[in-house]
Amino acid sequence: MTMAIGAREFTPEQIYSNRHWIAFTVTLAAMMELLDTSIVNVAISQIMGNLGATLEEVTWVSTGYIVANVIVLPLSGWLSNYFGRRNYFMGSIILFIVASFFCGNASTLESLVFWRIVQGLGGGGLIATAQASIYEAFPSKELSAGMAIFGLGIMVGPTLGPTVGGYITYHSSWPWIFYINLPFGLIALLLANHYLPNSRFKQAVHRIDWVGILLLAVGIGALQIMLERGEHQQWFDSGEIQCLAALTIFSLVGFIWHELHTDHPVVDFSPLKDRQFSASLIFSFVLGMALFGTIFYLPLYLQSLLNYNAWETGLVILPGAISSGVTMAVMGKTLTKLQIDLRWIAILGVVIFGISMYQHQTFTTESGHADFFWPLIWRGVGLGMLFVPLNALAMARIAPEQIAGATGLYTLIRQLGGSVGIAAAATQFTHLQATFKADISLSVSEFSQTTRDYEFLMQQLLASKGINYADIPETMYRLLDAQMTAQASMIAFEHLFSQFSLALVLALPLLYFMPTAKNLDRFGGDH
Repeated sequence: MTMAIGAREFTPEQIYSNRHWIAFTVTLAAMMELLDTSIVNVAISQIMGNLGATLEEVTWVSTGYIVANVIVLPLSGWLSNYFGRRNYFMGSIILFIVASFFCGNASTLESLVFWRIVQGLGGGGLIATAQASIYEAFPSKELSAGMAIFGLGIMVGPTLGPTVGGYITYHSSWPWIFYINLPFGLIALLLANHYLPNSRFKQAVHRIDWVGILLLAVGIGALQIMLERGEHQQWFDSGEIQCLAALTIFSLVGFIWHELHTDHPVVDFSPLKDRQFSASLIFSFVLGMALFGTIFYLPLYLQSLLNYNAWETGLVILPGAISSGVTMAVMGKTLTKLQIDLRWIAILGVVIFGISMYQHQTFTTESGHADFFWPLIWRGVGLGMLFVPLNALAMARIAPEQIAGATGLYTLIRQLGGSVGIAAAATQFTHLQATFKADISLSVSEFSQTTRDYEFLMQQLLASKGINYADIPETMYRLLDAQMTAQASMIAFEHLFSQFSLALVLALPLLYFMPTAKNLDRFGGDH
């Protein structure tokens, strides 16, 4: 059984001549999907008020989407073989568009969460399939240029989410954060119908591995929910988290055992035999932590400590997103023309990212737009220099017929890295904030001259504001506690930024297992 969305066939010459259109098409779809991972976050308060939901309930609007997304990613290679890559990609776009319409039309929280899950199932098929399409469309000598186009969507999509979402919610209403997908989705669908080919390396699917699909869905789903809810539930002090952890271990161990012993696995683990690909997966995991961690915590810092709204936050982040895209475009041109050891490019990217994170540590509760500009520019440059060579190194020795499955695994690991990074950083932030607040409070004493001077000034200020004299002490101590919390939070953010940089530095030894540029002639294959 196969879907018959489009049966156009392309010659290798047509595919090559359309390669830039193919890259643009799949990148547009992938960017649309990634935009929706973060665009909802800025509209949470509007959705809560409109649908009468609590904060814990409304988080499932984001969680449901991400869980569905990560479940589909490792299945992308198998689904591409089953339906045909062209049909699967176009079907995913259609599913994404339809779900986006019903998300915007939802009148209850239950219907919104349901359609977000459907939207995540459609979106999950876009990223890995997009990457595999680029690998086949570009000859090896030009592949870095194609990956630069794709990388632009990967980096810019989630970064622009708060900007676009903030603008829409400020000038309109929350349903439009979903309706905006309709025109872009239709454009991507029309372009895919006109330019996107089927894979030349499609493998026949003899039967459906229902056991493998079920174990994978349960295991990955439980893991993602655990990471999303762990900090809120106090991690393993919660029975819910303990059950999710047990379910994750049982399902994923059972899934791996089953896949290694079945004749028709739904996920092909054979690429893991290549130590270069395996090392790249680990590096990609760490890159996901740094990428999604900074995307998550920088807006949190700007909005919680500097009181920026979503639109202002987006304007601060935008230059860094642009610098990342420009860097990847330059990388694409440079690596196409020059034989450069890609490991040195990756090392330079880590160094530049480290410089950026060091500059992030100079941020304060009084920082302004000018203080953020260059640190975020360098962050974008560093991540842009990492993305293109790391993708090239990861797939350098993967056989063409394994590319679709390998890209699904690679993307899944990067996404899980982001989820683990955000969850671990949330726990670390809570711990650091409490620790630093306790340290700061030690210096606040009635016997301290500084404290007495502060109390005197605050009493004068509050009295001048017309505060009742009897209420001044309580108001003053409440303000003092808020200031201590803000300072402790600022120091905690600074530590987190340095830890993201340290994680990438510690991953650098993995480059030892990867080849130099002169060994990449097998990458992607020439047409």
